[in-house]
Amino acid sequence: MYGLEPILAEELRQLGAKNVQEIKRAVLFEGDTRILYKANYSARSALRVLVPVHSFEATNEKEFYAGVRTVDWSQYLNPTDTIAVDSFTQGDVFRHAQFAALLTKDAVVDQFRDKYSRRPNVNVVSPHLRINVHVQGTKIDLALDASGDSLHRRGYRTATVEAPLNEVLAAGMILLSGWNADGDFVDPMCGSGTIPIEAAWMATRTPPQYKRVAGFGFFKWPNFDETLWNEVKQAADDQIRPCPVKIYGSDMDSRARNATAVNIMGAGMENNIRLQSVAFDKLLRPSNSGVLITNPPYDERMRVEDMTTFYKAIGDRFKKQWMGWDAWLISSNRAALKQVGLRTSKRLALFNGPLECSFHKFEMYEGTKNTDPGV
Repeated sequence: MYGLEPILAEELRQLGAKNVQEIKRAVLFEGDTRILYKANYSARSALRVLVPVHSFEATNEKEFYAGVRTVDWSQYLNPTDTIAVDSFTQGDVFRHAQFAALLTKDAVVDQFRDKYSRRPNVNVVSPHLRINVHVQGTKIDLALDASGDSLHRRGYRTATVEAPLNEVLAAGMILLSGWNADGDFVDPMCGSGTIPIEAAWMATRTPPQYKRVAGFGFFKWPNFDETLWNEVKQAADDQIRPCPVKIYGSDMDSRARNATAVNIMGAGMENNIRLQSVAFDKLLRPSNSGVLITNPPYDERMRVEDMTTFYKAIGDRFKKQWMGWDAWLISSNRAALKQVGLRTSKRLALFNGPLECSFHKFEMYEGTKNTDPGV
């Protein structure tokens, strides 16, 4: 995910990955099967883990098809198995991702038909093998999707509100803030609870896939090592601990609070997150220092004066109530963020789905330092 590359790179190093290299929207690394399993189970800022199998150049449909058939796909699946193909294309040679996926699928199933007189079927929901195709100009990279379902699907969110925050983005924001369960944590506009839940999981060292029901793509691979997988999972689960800090979620909207309560229970964090029904302009800081991270609501139908008043009120409340705290706001509307009226000590570019956002840090000091707009 764009903007989280340094965070993911450090996570992978901590897990034991080698030759970690950041690229745009991805991180390359090397490791054995144990690292593959650990990255899927314990990396909080990863959306998918892909295993490269082949790269080649192609300038037309025929070369593309032949390049895919170069791989011996019988290493990875049987004729009676199912496949799915995800594709991304950029450049003028192969412009349509769906066409690239179709070419790849045809090359794979034709190889099986020629060799076994039988062919795998397509199953886009739960295939035995999910193939990832990345096309950049004339360069085509083929990879196996070890994750299966996207890793943002943690398994705890069953209730939601409009425009929910992606779990991976929420975890990445917390990691970017530098919070390490070393002080109180607050999300005063928590929506469906994703940010405080991810914070609670970090504080308790709960693996991000602890509640995952669907399993992983590599579960269906011929070389799946169940004994090794159980070792990796147990080692991560053994690190779970009681929550050492206080974590708060609050929202004035009753639907949001209800969704948060349901999701907190789904995550098993009902004893670790204090859910409050307090509007932000009435919310009191729970201690003299801590970290506040939130995704303030912004409705494009709001009038400009409403937006200005709302974000200005956020800044005023920060100055009056949250001295000693670090406050982080994410928004896709930079004009709205300017209305906070406080000096920004850090600005980071992130994407919330297709929306380009700014993630701003405000350090709350006593006195006048925090009143100089620098957005």
